[in-house]
Amino acid sequence: MDILYLMILCSVSLAAIFLVVFIVYAKKGQFEDDESPAVRILFDSDEIKEKDDEEVGNDKEEKEK
Repeated sequence: MDILYLMILCSVSLAAIFLVVFIVYAKKGQFEDDESPAVRILFDSDEIKEKDDEEVGNDKEEKEK
């Protein structure tokens, strides 16, 4: 019977830790972007990689200026 109390205590503690982590990341804005994952599947993966490479190249050029 004692192990049951220990397991309940451990599971409630673990749930509380996950809740705190979720609240912290929600306040930081981790879950703000709801649209792009749904739209990303519609694009070809090569187009996304090329666009990302172009943006990285543009950022490097701006930094050099």
